[in-house]
Amino acid sequence: RRNEINVTTKYSTTPPDSDPSQRRRVHSMLKHYYGLNEEGKVTEQAESLDPCDINGPHFDPEVYLNKLRMECSLGELMDHESCMVKQIRSLDSDMQTLVYENYNKFISATDTIRKMKNDFKKMEDEMDCLSANMAAITEFSAHISGTLQDQHAQITKLSGVHTLLRKLQFLFELPARLNKCLELQAYAQAVSAHRRARCVLQQYSHMPSFRGIQDDCHVIMEQLAQQLRQKFRDGGSSAKDLSECVELLLQLDEPAEELCDKFLSHAQSRFEADLQGLEAELKDSPVTDTGGGLVQKTNPGSNPVSPSSSSTTNPFLSPTAGTDILEFIDRGCNEFVSSLCLVIASYQELFINRPQEGELASKNIPEMANGKLHVFVDTLAARYFSLVERRIQEEKGVSDNSLLVRALDRFHRRLQAISKLLPGSAVPSQGTEIVVRAARERIKQYLSALQTFYHDSLTDVRQALAAPRQSAGGASVSGGGATSKDATPSLPELLTSLSNFILNQLKSVLASVHLFTAKDITFSNKPYFKGEFCSQGVREGLVVSFIKFICQSSRQYCESAGDRGGSTPPALLLLLSRLCLDYETSTISYILTLTDEQFLVQHHTPVTPVTALCAEAREAAQKLLNHYVKVQGLIISQMLRKSVETRDWVNTIEPRNVRAVMKRVVEDTTSIDVQVGLLYEEGVRKAHSSDSSKRTFSVYSSSRQQIRYAPSYTPSAPMDTNLLSNIHKLFSERIDIFSPVEFNKVSVLTGIIKISLKTFLECVRLRTFGRYGLQQIQVDCHYLQMYLWRFVSDENLVHFLLDEIVGSAAHRCLDPSPMEQSVIEVICERG
Repeated sequence: RRNEINVTTKYSTTPPDSDPSQRRRVHSMLKHYYGLNEEGKVTEQAESLDPCDINGPHFDPEVYLNKLRMECSLGELMDHESCMVKQIRSLDSDMQTLVYENYNKFISATDTIRKMKNDFKKMEDEMDCLSANMAAITEFSAHISGTLQDQHAQITKLSGVHTLLRKLQFLFELPARLNKCLELQAYAQAVSAHRRARCVLQQYSHMPSFRGIQDDCHVIMEQLAQQLRQKFRDGGSSAKDLSECVELLLQLDEPAEELCDKFLSHAQSRFEADLQGLEAELKDSPVTDTGGGLVQKTNPGSNPVSPSSSSTTNPFLSPTAGTDILEFIDRGCNEFVSSLCLVIASYQELFINRPQEGELASKNIPEMANGKLHVFVDTLAARYFSLVERRIQEEKGVSDNSLLVRALDRFHRRLQAISKLLPGSAVPSQGTEIVVRAARERIKQYLSALQTFYHDSLTDVRQALAAPRQSAGGASVSGGGATSKDATPSLPELLTSLSNFILNQLKSVLASVHLFTAKDITFSNKPYFKGEFCSQGVREGLVVSFIKFICQSSRQYCESAGDRGGSTPPALLLLLSRLCLDYETSTISYILTLTDEQFLVQHHTPVTPVTALCAEAREAAQKLLNHYVKVQGLIISQMLRKSVETRDWVNTIEPRNVRAVMKRVVEDTTSIDVQVGLLYEEGVRKAHSSDSSKRTFSVYSSSRQQIRYAPSYTPSAPMDTNLLSNIHKLFSERIDIFSPVEFNKVSVLTGIIKISLKTFLECVRLRTFGRYGLQQIQVDCHYLQMYLWRFVSDENLVHFLLDEIVGSAAHRCLDPSPMEQSVIEVICERG
């Protein structure tokens, strides 16, 4: 008893589920004891037949004890007894633990079993009662069936007669019912009643009574159909009434195709008025010039070139109609497009989306109606689109591109409603094509405006360059500096102003064109505006084309004399050359990078590389500079040629000073040097000798040789002189007169001086000289040598050409007696 109390106390303080590991151990020991596996099945070991297996079902204590006495000693028996006692105690303890742990479960199971016994006893009583009731019901049912068996057939017959009489009553009352519905405008009830009786009347139409009813109903339904047609044609009813009207007409076997045509014809009359109003607005709108170009007029005192100063028409002015394009598009969208969407929705609700039941389902009305709707919408949209395109074509000015973009965006946005209402329609895609064509045309207009702006800017530059010649002060064309407030700006200022105006104008155009790709514009996410518009339209069609136009138009100034290039001021050629060179070095790369970044250009299609444009600009700059050298050289050459051809070199007087034309040549060369130096760097020169400016005629070897052999001048002497001159030329470096010049001042001046001296040389070779004529040539050449050597890259080139001139004059001289070098120097220093 004490042990039970202790165990009870122990397990009352410790919850049964507080140690899950101990519970699992006890369960495993019990399973092992009873020979069960994890699934609760008896293992093969438990099924052993060994009587000595203490855990087996066939255990025999006597056999097990005899076996232990025979096999074990006394000590082993005592140890075995102790072990068994411990196991017994352990098992007893585990059993007691399981009882205490499951005590509540045992109590609950006992209560449940007791309750089940009571419930089953009550259920048995109810089932006995139910069985008795079912037996009574069956008995009463059999009794009733037996009683009514004779009258069942008669009742069925009477019920059929009653139903037939009700139908006949409905048929005889049908004309009056239909008239009543017609008076009350209960058209749906009338049609429903007629449809119920139509088949019966048609089936028994051979009987006079039914034929009369059918004729009366036909007349009434014809009147009803006429009222429904009139109501449908008026169109003043609500959408619900109109829908009911169409449905009733279809139930009355009205041709669906005819109803569709009438509906669309009635709608088209309203659309005609809208389209005629838009067309009248196009015809009556006069084109006016509103002004307000993209270019802001500048003060000529602050900016050298003002593109708006000399242009009679500004390419960026916006000729607009009396009604701007946004108002025109708004009117079209609010009147035409909105009405079209309403008609489409009503038509679909009436003929396409309505559930088709009975006979209507077999007529395939939705497919037929949908085809007619597509043709109707496409025809009207084509007329509307033609009016929109005509109005877009009137937008010639490019001053305010935002108005056009907003109008196109609104036009495109409103057309998307049609795509939702009428899937598969080509109208939205055609509208998108109009937007795309408008964008392309806008690009062309901007390019044309930029080209006109460029020509106007060049016209202003030419006027600025011509201003010094027109002024009383006689300022130099070089524009080396301004001494008064009205003085013309210098070439660097003209170049900077021209370049800035062109670049700013191009940036302004790009900003205007960028409106087409703004995020709030609905059509900007279309594939064309994401790809082709930015790449082929803006980059290639606008920017690249304008750069190429600048290069091509600049090259046109290099045409031969008598054409356009003959009247081009040399300073303009020099300025354009420097402009193209600046484009090649930096401007082109900057413009294209700006375009690519601003428009996110993705080069999916081949585009013009920057290197190709730079090469074209450099080629134009080279051609312009070469032509500038040629023009300036020809101007000086013209003076030299006239000075040689208009003088009598045989009978001239003894020279006392340098001819004025030589001083003019030096002055013009100095002016050209200043002019070129304003735009180009100095360049590289070869090292000059210390006495370049005082070089004597010892350099003129050919003339010295001729003078040496002058006393023995015989018919054979000229051959010897020519031989010595030709031998001297063999060892001289060949001079290419018209070779391309480099982009620096020294190279340009060298080219001009080569052309001038070569012309002088050829003119001298065509004349005959007397004694004093040769001496005058000596004085002139020495004077040129004193000043021209400092302008060229290699002074030996000047010495060689001047030596050739004096040698040719000596060769063509009748009395080759040269002047003393000291006398020549005195004359040149004095003159």
